[in-house]
Amino acid sequence: MQPHLDDVFPSDARPVPGSPHARYVTERLGEVGAWGLDSYASTVDRHAERDPDGDAFIEADRRMSWWDYRSHSNFVASALMASSVSPRARVGVIFPDGGAVHSIFVGVEKAGLTIVGIGPRAGRREIEHILATTGATALVSPARHRDVDMISLAVDLPSIGTHLVVDKDDQSSLWVAGELVTPDDVSEQEELIADRRLGIGDLWLVNSTSGTTGLPKCVAHNQNRWIYYHTLTTDAGSFTTDDVFMSVIPAPFGFGIWTAHVTPLLLGAPTVVMERFDADGAMDLIEQEGVTVLSCVSTQFIMMLNSPRFDAHDWTRLRCIFTGGEPVPFQRSEEFERRTGARVLQFFGSNETGGLSRTRMSDSRERRLLTSGQIIEGMNVRLLDEDGRDVTTSGGPGQAACAGPATCLGYYGDAEANRELFTDDGFMLTGDICRLDDEHYLTLVGRASDIIIRGGKNISAPAVEAEILSHEAVALAAAVAMPDAVFGERVCAYVVFKPGAQAFTLLELVEYLEARGVSKEMRPERLEIVDDLPRSSGGKVAKGELREDIRRRLQEADA
Repeated sequence: MQPHLDDVFPSDARPVPGSPHARYVTERLGEVGAWGLDSYASTVDRHAERDPDGDAFIEADRRMSWWDYRSHSNFVASALMASSVSPRARVGVIFPDGGAVHSIFVGVEKAGLTIVGIGPRAGRREIEHILATTGATALVSPARHRDVDMISLAVDLPSIGTHLVVDKDDQSSLWVAGELVTPDDVSEQEELIADRRLGIGDLWLVNSTSGTTGLPKCVAHNQNRWIYYHTLTTDAGSFTTDDVFMSVIPAPFGFGIWTAHVTPLLLGAPTVVMERFDADGAMDLIEQEGVTVLSCVSTQFIMMLNSPRFDAHDWTRLRCIFTGGEPVPFQRSEEFERRTGARVLQFFGSNETGGLSRTRMSDSRERRLLTSGQIIEGMNVRLLDEDGRDVTTSGGPGQAACAGPATCLGYYGDAEANRELFTDDGFMLTGDICRLDDEHYLTLVGRASDIIIRGGKNISAPAVEAEILSHEAVALAAAVAMPDAVFGERVCAYVVFKPGAQAFTLLELVEYLEARGVSKEMRPERLEIVDDLPRSSGGKVAKGELREDIRRRLQEADA
């Protein structure tokens, strides 16, 4: 039986009846099971029985076998169930990258609960916002996350009834309400797991994406979309069970989900992961573990290329690298291919849309590095002009939109955001302007939304501006993308001060934003103090002029 949206979404987050969002979700739920019926939890258990000692996750200082994966996920599930967390409740999970975060995810799934994945760089305000937006009633975390005391945070949030504290160094140590819990304490719950675990059409994960208010929007996923996406990626990369994967993208986000949680799991292949990316450490692991498939954003492989140790490593096992999240630079991609022998591949899409197009191992270098790949037939890709007219047949340019099984289930509990996400006839908008050639290869030419992409992380310029404008000395503020050879783009802030106000430095601005709990990525990395901001004929800030201005300033500084 196909799941119904009333069963997938809790009542406070259900799509508005009759809306494009509701019709879209109903169509997506009708596809559940078309590409496989096994859940991630059942697949982990099967691998544990088949190959108990085989590596599931590899880190620099530890390894997690498939049996460990099964056992730890059962332990987490049992502890949540023993704490009387209601079935289908949302559970916030914030934990450093590594094998443990994935076993926690599977544990939440086995307990019949929805994961609320929170990124490892989130600050306290962002954490509180995501937990409140999703109505989370439980939390799994270390005792401390960055500079946030997670125990006191959970106490301060009346909605969090259960807090599981997992030791980052000894992940078998778990506390509930200050008391150490052992597997023996909750062993009787294991017998109930089979009756609780989620199906592949259920609400499995809610993660976050950039929002225009400075606080993230929450994106809803079932497993079925990623099972379909897995079929696309396996075909594009010619993956087999003999591959060794490495993913250095944080697990809660879409790119990190399919590269570390989904595709290696469904294949039964090992995954190399790092708590915190550094170029030299990543290259050491690639060589030591014989990595064949690397997944990273462009910034990360550029940091590897820039390392003086790059050519000292053996790259012969690496055969492909999946990248994305930002425009892929041709020259550095070509250099990576030339120096390693691996092929650079990408999907064009987002956390919301999944993939609209992809490059394949069989594509020419020009196709792989100068386009975003050939559109995916099942995703029904369209290009729409500013008036919403379909300009696909003419090749655009137009905003890319899609409707297909790789997409998410919309934003969680945000009817206004869903109205902006979908067209009236139920296509999901990307915010990206593209062209399409005669062979259906897509090329990204610009963005319809005011987004800065720093190292693969989408940053809302209006959100940065709103934070700067909260400073009592600021009259006007504009945030624009500043070109950067490593991160692609960085945040540059233009500020007009109020008459008589005391000007601040970049360091003072960053300290002010940090004190407000603003995430690190949203803090400007350059400050330009100006008397006024340029305006367009319609009175809006002429950001094109500001982007040209910062390019000119950078060029003059390099001259």
